[in-house]
Amino acid sequence: MDAYCVNNNAQSTGEHEVHKEGCSFFPGDYTYLGSFSTCKAAIQEAKKHYANVDGCYFCCPDCHTR
Repeated sequence: MDAYCVNNNAQSTGEHEVHKEGCSFFPGDYTYLGSFSTCKAAIQEAKKHYANVDGCYFCCPDCHTR
């Protein structure tokens, strides 16, 4: 299982990105989401904090939609 966080600062396009721990683009201001076996589960947890979320293109490509 991997540890995930969501960036507290939205992208210029409005979404808050979900990242795996260790990602090169791991944000400095984040909310820890927990450990999950898939990025989809981490996205669901992130939606409890922010309505508009997306997976990081680099560390969560299966959950990146924009």
